[in-house]
Amino acid sequence: MTLSDVHTEPAVRPGRTHLPDPGDTEVGERRIVRSGTLDDRFNVIGALAAAVALATLLFGWFTPMTGAVGWAVVAYLAFVGIFAFLVSLRSDRQAVADRVMTALLYSAGLILIGALIFVVAYALIRGIPAMSHLNFFTETMEFAGPLDPLDVGGILHAIVGTLIQISIALAITIPLGITTAVFMNEIGGRFARFVRTVSDAMTALPSIVAGLFVYAAIITLVTHEKSGFAASIAITVMMLPIVIRASDVVLRLVSGNLREASYALGGSRWRTVWHVVLPTARSGLVTAVILGTARGVGETSPVLLTSGVTAVMNLNPFSGPMISLPLQGFDMVKSPEPNMIARGFGAAATLIFLVLLLFTIARILGGRGPGRLTPRQQRAAADASRRDAVRMAQRPPAGAAAHLAVPASHPAPSAPSSEETP
Repeated sequence: MTLSDVHTEPAVRPGRTHLPDPGDTEVGERRIVRSGTLDDRFNVIGALAAAVALATLLFGWFTPMTGAVGWAVVAYLAFVGIFAFLVSLRSDRQAVADRVMTALLYSAGLILIGALIFVVAYALIRGIPAMSHLNFFTETMEFAGPLDPLDVGGILHAIVGTLIQISIALAITIPLGITTAVFMNEIGGRFARFVRTVSDAMTALPSIVAGLFVYAAIITLVTHEKSGFAASIAITVMMLPIVIRASDVVLRLVSGNLREASYALGGSRWRTVWHVVLPTARSGLVTAVILGTARGVGETSPVLLTSGVTAVMNLNPFSGPMISLPLQGFDMVKSPEPNMIARGFGAAATLIFLVLLLFTIARILGGRGPGRLTPRQQRAAADASRRDAVRMAQRPPAGAAAHLAVPASHPAPSAPSSEETP
C-alpha cells in the first residue's frame, strides 16, 4: 500500500464491515440527531399534558387541595417526574440525568422571565389610571392632596430628583470603581488583596446600614439636614462594591498576551491600560456600570433616611429634601386612598421605564465589542484609505524616481570609447 492509498482510503467506523452505501436504509448520524430532537419534543409535550391533567385531577376530583400556587407546584413536580420516566424508556441513566437537568435549567429561565413580566405588567396595570393623564409627568404634588382626582398633581419632582441623585452617584462610582478594579488587576500586591476582601464584604452590606452610616457621618456631623447629595452618597455606597467586583471580573478576562505585546512594543503601563486593557473590556465595564445603576436607582431605605420627603421641586441637591421615584412610590402606596395608590404604582412603572432608558443609552454609548468601530470611525478610516490610495497613485514610478534623484553636477559616467579600450 502506497502513501497515497493511505490518505485516500476511506475510513470504516468501528463495528462496520463495509463502507456506508448512499442508498443504505440505515439511519445516519444526522438522522439520529434529528430523531432525538423529535423524541425530546414528544417527551416534553407529553409530560406537560400529563402533568396538567394529573394536577387538575388531584385538585378538582381526588383530593381537597386548592389554590393556584399549589396546583402549579404539583404540576411542575409531576412534569419533571413524567418527563424523566419518558426519557428513561429509550435512553440510559446518563441521558436521563442530562435531559432532566436541561429541563430544570430551561424552567429556571422561564420562571425568571415570567416573574419579570409579572412585575412589569402588574405595575403597569395598577398605574395606568394615573399614567394616562399628561399632568402625571409634568406637574408636582405641591397643590395636590390624597383626595384630589388623578388629573391633578404628578411626579415630575421625583423624576428630576432621581436623575440628579443617580447622576451624582454615577459621577463618583464610575471613576472610583473602575480605577479600583484596575488597581487590583494591574498593580496587585497585599494591599490589593485587602481591597478586594473589603469590596466583597461590602457587596452584602444591607441598604439600611448604608443609610444609617451616611445619616450619622454626613447629615448629623456636616450638613445637619437631609438633602439629595446625602442620598447620592448613600446610593454610591451601595453601587460601588457592585461596580468594583463586576469590573474586576471583566478585567481578569483580558488576555495577558495583549499586555505583553504592548509592553514589547515599548508601551508604558499607563498606555497599556488606557489603550489596550480598557478598550478590550469596554463592553463588560458597561455591564458592570449597568448592574451598579440597577442596584442604586431602586434603593428606598437609604434614601428614606437621607433625602427626606417633599412634594415640591428641588433642583439643589445640597440644600433641602429631594425625593426620588422609589421613595415617592413608597410614600404614595402607604396611603389608603385609591388615587394615591394608583399614583404610587405609576411612579413604579415610570421608574422601570427610566431604568430601561438608562440601560439603552449605556449600551449605545459603550456596548460595542473590542475592535468594533463606530460608523464615524469607519467613515474616517475609509477616507484615510482613499487619501493614501490617491497619494500612492500620484507617486512616480521607482525607475523615474531613481533617475530624478541623480544630481546634475554629477553626470552619469559614459561608456568608454574604443580609443580608451586597451
